[in-house]
Amino acid sequence: MGIQATFHAAHGGADFLGWRKTRSGATEIIYDDGVARRMVWRVADKDPSEARLSDALRVAVEALKIVPTLHDELRKRAIAIERVAG
Repeated sequence: MGIQATFHAAHGGADFLGWRKTRSGATEIIYDDGVARRMVWRVADKDPSEARLSDALRVAVEALKIVPTLHDELRKRAIAIERVAG
């Protein structure tokens, strides 16, 4: 089992945003809108800072436009990602 952190939107939506560390050691970010859209990105850095990653996700999940805000927050923190699914 890997490590994970999850965040839910406080603005009434079912939006879910989280990160997990897989058994192979890769870090992934997951977004699910609770209806139809699920996206997964792999963090390019082998050992990203959990604090910086959690901060970026916490800011993004509080925004009305979660995915664009997520990309902005990751870019501000120089965290590179690649899309895996969705």
